Amino acid sequence: MSVTVRKNFVLDQEIANHLEELAKNNNQSMTALIQELIEERYHKLRVQQRKEVLKQMDGFGTGLLTDFSIQKVKASMDV
Repeated sequence: MSVTVRKNFVLDQEIANHLEELAKNNNQSMTALIQELIEERYHKLRVQQRKEVLKQMDGFGTGLLTDFSIQKVKASMDV
């Protein structure tokens, strides 16, 4: 079971109204809606971070086997 933590936020009245309306329309509590929205945003962030890491790794393997072919490898083996 996960530990819950209480957080207090100060919202503009208009944003608070939007939060209440969204929660009612989705038939969920404001807490559940906020959790869902945060998780969606966090997931997007993690995907972007992973893409950046992959982009940085692009080309790491380039040139490792450029002078090799399966034929050359077989020819050099003592069979």
